[in-house]
Amino acid sequence: MEISLRARVRAGDPDAFRQLFDEHASVIHRHAVRMTGNWVMADDIVSLTFLEAWRLRERVFPGDDSLRPWLLGIATNVTRNTARAARRHQAALTRVPPPDPVPDFADKVTQRLADTEELAAAQNALSKMRRGEREVFTLCVWEGLDAATAAEALGVAVGTVRARLSRARRRLRKLTEFELDGGTGGTGSTGSTGGTGGTGSMNGRGGSRGTEVGIGQSGVQRPAAVGQSLGSRHQAARSTQEKKR
Repeated sequence: MEISLRARVRAGDPDAFRQLFDEHASVIHRHAVRMTGNWVMADDIVSLTFLEAWRLRERVFPGDDSLRPWLLGIATNVTRNTARAARRHQAALTRVPPPDPVPDFADKVTQRLADTEELAAAQNALSKMRRGEREVFTLCVWEGLDAATAAEALGVAVGTVRARLSRARRRLRKLTEFELDGGTGGTGSTGSTGGTGGTGSMNGRGGSRGTEVGIGQSGVQRPAAVGQSLGSRHQAARSTQEKKR
């Protein structure tokens, strides 16, 4: 009979952990990015999560269920500890000058910038939630876990997960409406001013041009001069013909 992945992980099989990493590393990384908003920190959380999973491998119960909830629970705890350590060193880090930006010429730069903007907007809303609500929201909404599985991953009751998720959705809806209301800016006055200035300028230039054209056309001396010149030529031709006669 084939031994389940849970049993192999519990026994410390290196190939089982290699398979576990290949199947769930991207999920853990996505979860860490959504929780922290930091791509570099997410890489560290993935490494720490699987190191912690190796240390806690004997706590895996036998069965055929997926180990994804177990890993997400470990990743959530690792994220808490990482955030706590970051807060302790925040004051010292603010005194260090930021490093020079390193240019990135990869093909995915544009997509990475777009993802960063979306992630920053999501982090802005999630940062205003309580920690428990934020963790439940990321597990149930973003990772697609049901209430029972999320409760198992976080080590809390199912009712607690449902209550936190309900509060998180209400708060997120209010925050979204607030962002939309605060994003409207008054641009009507600027457009009106720009339109008025542009119209006045155009009228002024048009008037000047109209005046110049009117002056040029009102002088009849030029057509008269042309007429006199032609008449003089005709008179000279007639005199020549009369002399020949």
